[in-house]
Amino acid sequence: MFKRQFDFIASLIGLILLSPVLAIMALLVRYKLGAPVLFRQVRPGLHGKPFKMVKFRSMRDAYNAEGKPLPDSERITPFGRFLRSTSLDELPELWNVLKGDMSLVGPRPLLMEYMDYYTEEEMLRHTVRPGITGLAQVTGRNATTWNGRLAYDVQYVKTQTLWLDIKIIFKTICQVIKREGVVVVPSEVYQKLSDERRGDDL
Repeated sequence: MFKRQFDFIASLIGLILLSPVLAIMALLVRYKLGAPVLFRQVRPGLHGKPFKMVKFRSMRDAYNAEGKPLPDSERITPFGRFLRSTSLDELPELWNVLKGDMSLVGPRPLLMEYMDYYTEEEMLRHTVRPGITGLAQVTGRNATTWNGRLAYDVQYVKTQTLWLDIKIIFKTICQVIKREGVVVVPSEVYQKLSDERRGDDL
């Protein structure tokens, strides 16, 4: 209960203090990429319940001759790379925290399609609210293996405390400032979890 109160107060203060930054980023995204300014995608939340996560758009709309979206690496713009490398694209997620869809700290909300590929142990990550940042993100951020990231998520669920959350928040701030361990386009570094584990089953 206290964690939720902390999230609510912190996200409300964050949205108020960062409102000028959010406004400037929204104008820049509108100018650089056009409308819509926000990217919305359904992700699994607490107990796997779907919710719409919001971020600033970082990619342009571009399709191949068959009408399918081009790979992320071809659609992301220099401005989008800047947004992702500084984590500014994730600031709108404070709204998700305020609403109760997310927490400041917790396992990152991944794709809905991954739900069928978690082990029973890994499903523990959905017994808490997903977070803007988490233990996996401050232990190499995106640059770990899927098994490693999910293991850190489970470890967080089993050991979470307010003090651990505070340490993760401060480590995240330090990493953002230093721009350490950021993977701007994940598909350039590793497969989707669903593709990787389907391959393991073949």
